[in-house]
Amino acid sequence: MHLLRGLHTHSHPDRSSAPRWRVVAVVAVGGAVGAALRYGASRLWRNGTDAHAVWRTGEAAFPWTTLVVNVVGCFLMGVLTVALKERFTRAPELLNPMLGTGVLGGFTTFSSYTDDTRRLLENDQTADALGYLVLTVAAALAGVALGVALARAVLTPPRHPRTGPGRAA
Repeated sequence: MHLLRGLHTHSHPDRSSAPRWRVVAVVAVGGAVGAALRYGASRLWRNGTDAHAVWRTGEAAFPWTTLVVNVVGCFLMGVLTVALKERFTRAPELLNPMLGTGVLGGFTTFSSYTDDTRRLLENDQTADALGYLVLTVAAALAGVALGVALARAVLTPPRHPRTGPGRAA
């Protein structure tokens, strides 16, 4: 798969020579920001659909907000990975732990994903629960792949073919 081409050849951006307490601190701050963003998204989505409830609400509601948040977070993780490993390789060493593990880790919520699935099953919404399980994983993986592809298209310079016999220099 060419999509992930070369990502494994760069050192991992989380490998930091900073003191462990600094890494923990930036992850904690980033996590608080990410969790606040997720909470804001859940409040906006709920408020935006209550007046015109097209879908079920309450315990029977399909967890659209959790699904969207997780897919957006995975997309952003794909973008961040390419940005820090291929384009901005000299970024501050604590940037990836803060943004990746912290902000995006706090923003995405796979614990809510499993709890939402349990809730759907307890409400005898087996088809919704199974659909949610499959759709979340597929959409999250597609989000990462799209983020990587888009970031590569925007952030990395085009590769020129090597010059050789019969080719212009």
